[in-house]
Amino acid sequence: MKRLYRPLHLIETPILFTGRETAELIKYAANAFLAVKITFINEIADLCEKVGADVHEVSKGIGLDGRIGKKFLHPGPGYGGSCFPKDTLALVRTAKDAEAPVRIVETVVDINDKRKKRMADKVLEICGGSVKGKKIAVLGLTFKPNTDDMRDAPSLEIVPALQKAGASLSVFDPEGMEEAKKMLSGVEWCTNAYDTLKDADALVLVTEWNEFRSLDLPRVKQLMKAPVMVDLRNVYSPADMVAAGFAYAGVGRPVPKA
Repeated sequence: MKRLYRPLHLIETPILFTGRETAELIKYAANAFLAVKITFINEIADLCEKVGADVHEVSKGIGLDGRIGKKFLHPGPGYGGSCFPKDTLALVRTAKDAEAPVRIVETVVDINDKRKKRMADKVLEICGGSVKGKKIAVLGLTFKPNTDDMRDAPSLEIVPALQKAGASLSVFDPEGMEEAKKMLSGVEWCTNAYDTLKDADALVLVTEWNEFRSLDLPRVKQLMKAPVMVDLRNVYSPADMVAAGFAYAGVGRPVPKA
C-alpha cells in the first residue's frame, strides 16, 4: 500500500492506515459532522431572522475561532447531493443496528428534510400568503452549482410544494435540465434565466450558479410582473435589492425598509 500511494506521499498528502470498520466510520463521521455544521448555521439563520441579526456576520465571527473554522457555515435551503444525505442515513442505520444510536445525526437528517420543504413558505410569505394563480420563476435546480446532480436537491421539494400551493412554475438550470426533467413535471422548461422571468410574480434563486450572481436587475425588473426575489443562497445584498426596487427575502439577514 505504501508503494501504491507513494506519489501522494511525495506531495505530503496524509495517509492513514486503519481497519475496514474504522475506515468506513471515518467516511460516515466526516460527512455527518459537516452536515451537522450546515444544519447548525441554517438554524442560526432562522434565529437571526427572528431577532434581527445577520447570519453572515455571525458565521464570520464564529469562523474566526480556529476550533470551529469558516468552512460549511453558509446558510441556505438545506444540504443535498450524493454524499451528505447518503452518509448521514448510513451512519444512523449503522448506529441503530449496533444499538448505539446517534441522536444528533438523526435530528440533523430530520431538520434538513423539513427545511427543504419549508423553503416554499418563504415564497408564500413574500407573495402575501398565497401563490395560487401566480407564476413563480425558479433559477437553479441542482443541489449545488457546477454539476448536473439532482440527487436530494432542495428544488425537488420546493417546486412541488409551490405547485401544490397553486403556482405555475418556470424553471432554468445551466446544467441540470435533463436530469431535472426525470424528476419534475408540470413546469415550463426555459432556455435561459431571462426567459424564465417573463411575467413572473416572484423569482426564487435556489442554486448559486455564477451566471445568476450578476443578473441585469433593471432587465429582471422589467421582465417580471412584480419585482420580488427570494434568494435562498444570499447571493444578493438586501440593501442593493431594496434600492433597486425589489421586495427581497434572503436567509438569515435583515432587510432594510424601502
